[in-house]
Amino acid sequence: MRRFRQALYSLLHMTRLWQAVLFLSLAAILYLATTSQSYPIPSSTNDKINHLIAFAELTIVTRLAWPRLGFYWFAPALLGFGFALEAIQATLPYRDFSLADVAADALGIAVGMLPWPGVRRIGTST
Repeated sequence: MRRFRQALYSLLHMTRLWQAVLFLSLAAILYLATTSQSYPIPSSTNDKINHLIAFAELTIVTRLAWPRLGFYWFAPALLGFGFALEAIQATLPYRDFSLADVAADALGIAVGMLPWPGVRRIGTST
């Protein structure tokens, strides 16, 4: 169990890795949000669930990438990203702008904050 905790501690502190994961996640979400092609990845039939999951993942990865960055800095940035996606989608003939999607993004950010205090405790106890 001690070896597992040490490995987890090490993984949680690999900020460069998490920064790369965040960049790739942002790029993938941007692509998936703007493509007209159907994509062969598992997703919910309810678009709002997809938004919630995507922004929960972005929130968790952001916290791992910049552990000292406060919620008041990254939450507006992530919500701005969600709003920007909707603004881009409004210009596409095969997509629509939806405030409900932005609300699902905000809920995803809130959900993504839930596991962080527990992860932080695991990461700081050696």
